[in-house]
Amino acid sequence: MFKDLIEYIATSLVDQPDQVKVHEVAGEKATILELSVAEEDLGKIIGKHGRTLKSIRSILFAAGIKANKRVVLELIESGKE
Repeated sequence: MFKDLIEYIATSLVDQPDQVKVHEVAGEKATILELSVAEEDLGKIIGKHGRTLKSIRSILFAAGIKANKRVVLELIESGKE
């Protein structure tokens, strides 16, 4: 449910939707979603002063409350090692 939501939002925002990858790590109390996009699209996901990313996290938080689960979104920089 959460993974599909993040994939939909991220693919709508980026120029290279085929590069969007979401990895879900489910725990007892929380679910962690790791979002990876093309390096050129990082700015589109983050937005000015992080506003877009904060908005995505707010939507995810609201969906988590409805499902009675804590959900955390992490943005993974795939090109940097």
